Parts: sequence; structure tokens; C-alpha cells
Amino acid sequence: MDYQHWLFEVESHVAHLTLNRPEQRNRIGDVTLKELALITEEIKGNVDIRAVILRSKGDDFSTGVDVSLIGDMIGSDRATFKKNLRSSQAVLDAFESIEKPIVAALQGYVIGGGLVLALCCDFRIAADNVRVCLPEVKRSIGVIMGTQRITNTIGKAHTKELVMLGNTVTADRAYQMGLFNEVVARDELENRVTTFAEQFLHLPPLAVGLCKKIIDEGQFLQRNGQDMEIEAQSKLLDTEDFKEAISSFFEKRKPVYKGK
Repeated sequence: MDYQHWLFEVESHVAHLTLNRPEQRNRIGDVTLKELALITEEIKGNVDIRAVILRSKGDDFSTGVDVSLIGDMIGSDRATFKKNLRSSQAVLDAFESIEKPIVAALQGYVIGGGLVLALCCDFRIAADNVRVCLPEVKRSIGVIMGTQRITNTIGKAHTKELVMLGNTVTADRAYQMGLFNEVVARDELENRVTTFAEQFLHLPPLAVGLCKKIIDEGQFLQRNGQDMEIEAQSKLLDTEDFKEAISSFFEKRKPVYKGK
């Protein structure tokens, strides 16, 4: 299927998802989100996909939400405003909840909604030319769809610095805050992200997916999170991958996982 704002292909068990609006500096619009929802369903339904790489064409990962979307907020009634935001939030929630590892490759400006999209990924590898900014406060609006994601990633103190000041920070500063897993030279970004994602091709996909689910959802359950771990692991007991992991260990051979 062809998309207006995205390039999408699957190669050797890795889904490559590319935001393809370089002339608009990869701004996120209504079509962008609607197509992301379709791609998300495609990824979820493809058992052959073991990992996802999210990247963008051009010099910048994304300079945020399209001006047209921001303009639509002005003059809209409160009910419509809430409905539209919940719809957009649902798209990001669904993408974030894909039970496969998602690795983001970041370059250039990562602003506003672009950072929120990156935070929906499990891992973020940034080029050393990255500049991060959440400028919403300077437009008299809050960080839409992102405050909790940022706080869960880097904690309250750093989140307040980014959100309440709206200043631009460098890749190194963002790494110190915990926004990125790694910072690499711009010309090394593609190779590093590919190598990172390929690590998951040698791991049992069902177990990787459940680990992600436990980490993402268990933090909100507190004590019940431990019960969630037990329930999740029990679901793996009858899988072929679990049996293969145990038998290959005792047989001292390399396991072959099938995602079953």
C-alpha cells in the first residue's frame, strides 16, 4: 500500500517506517496520523516483523505538528477540541503499544510533536547534530500528547526544564537528561540504528514483546505489576519459542525462534 506521508517496507524481519515530508521538514499533520494508524495495524498483524525502525527523510526528524492542525484549535469548541486531541492521542498510543521493539533514528531538529513521536519508540539513537525543543509554552499551550511520556522517560526535573522553559537543547544535553540511548556522528546514524535493531532478530519475539508490555504498563500498576509479570510469563510456557530456548540451552546450540 502506498502512503502520502510515509514510506513503509519490510525487509529481513525489520519494518522500515520513514516519515517522508522533507519539504515540510517532516511536520505532522492529519494525514500523517491517519496513515500512521493504518501502518500500525499492518505492523501488529505481521508476525514476521521482529523490529521496527522509525526514521525521516531530509535534514530534520520532525519540526513538530503542522501549522494547519494548530490553526484548527483556534475557535473550536471545547468538545470538538477534546475529541480531536483524543483521536490523535489514540493513534500515538496504538503505535507506542506495538509489542515489537521500535528504534528511532533522529537527526536535525526534533521539535514538539516530533519529539512526542520519538518518545513513542522504545529506543532513540540521535545524530550529534540533533536539537530538541518543546516550544509550546511560548505559544501559550501545554505540551499536547507528550508531558507524561517525557516525564516517564526523563523524570520531573528535566521535564520541567524542557516544558516550562521551551528552550532548545543539544544532543549531548538531551542524552544527559536520558532522552536518548546513544548519540553518534551523523554519518554513522543509519548503520548504528540498523545494527541496534538487528539485535532483536536473534531473540524470541513473543518474550521481547511481553517484556515491553510489562515495562510500559506495569509501572502504572505498582504492586500489581509483579502479578502482571507472573501472568505474562505463564503465557509463554506453552510457546514453541520458550521450549526452543530451554532445549537449545541444554543442547548447547544456537536457538532458532519462530515467534510462535
